[in-house]
Amino acid sequence: MLIVAGATCSGKTALAIDLAEQFGAEIVGADSRQIYRGMPIGTAAPAPEQLARVPHHLVAMLDPHERYSAARFSDDALAAIRAIRGRGKRAIVAGGTGFYLRALAGDVVLSPAYNAEVRARLAREARLHPPEVMHAWLAARDPARASELAVGDRYRVTRALEIALAGTPQNAPVERPTLRNQGYRVVKIVLDVPQTVIDERIAGRVDAMLDAGLLAEAERIGPDAVAADAVGYPQALAYLAGRSTLTELRATLARATRRYALRQRTWFRTEPGTQAVAPADVAEAVRSGLGWT
Repeated sequence: MLIVAGATCSGKTALAIDLAEQFGAEIVGADSRQIYRGMPIGTAAPAPEQLARVPHHLVAMLDPHERYSAARFSDDALAAIRAIRGRGKRAIVAGGTGFYLRALAGDVVLSPAYNAEVRARLAREARLHPPEVMHAWLAARDPARASELAVGDRYRVTRALEIALAGTPQNAPVERPTLRNQGYRVVKIVLDVPQTVIDERIAGRVDAMLDAGLLAEAERIGPDAVAADAVGYPQALAYLAGRSTLTELRATLARATRRYALRQRTWFRTEPGTQAVAPADVAEAVRSGLGWT
């Protein structure tokens, strides 16, 4: 199994498509926001012409108001991989959501904790308090998990709090199917792209997203959707509400995206079993690591 990961604007989508065409593969997306329908601009989802070149799975499959999880992603990705292999094709998992990839590979044990009363309470608290308060609450209960999550990542902060507050035997880890315990040999590649290059691409992407209609897309999705906390949408909605100028919007979009890219790079530096590979060298790494021809 090949996993191609990396920060936003590192070129994962284009490279994964090239690799899939070269090695006879289909692509399983690993992006926590590209799974949602109707958000191709803000999530930089594969364009229609790219989707036409290679079959993609777990892309544009959910309503933006529907909640998703790493556990569900792992199950869905494994099902997609089995179906792809059943057709005699190879599978490439490509994306930038590190926790999804870690869960799929089997490098983290997920908690099944669920408590309806706690979840309802946290939903109310999240509506009443700013993200900083919720993140501080998590930091007080689970500092290690809080350090891994951005303050503005409302969904994951709330879920982490739910796990931290559950405090019952249902919080005990259970073994789930993963690539590792299903017997797959996995090569995990993180694209090694200089930060200066990523910053330049981010500047171009901001302009391209605004030109393509990010504001209209954000207005249609609205602030109440689960997916509306993806980078770009809070900034666009703030502009639409009159809280920033267009110049300020461009600056805040670029800054938020750069910060997101830095968080991803930090995450992938600690990802177990990864190889940092320049995009031009990935195909050779695949040949040597997996024997693909």
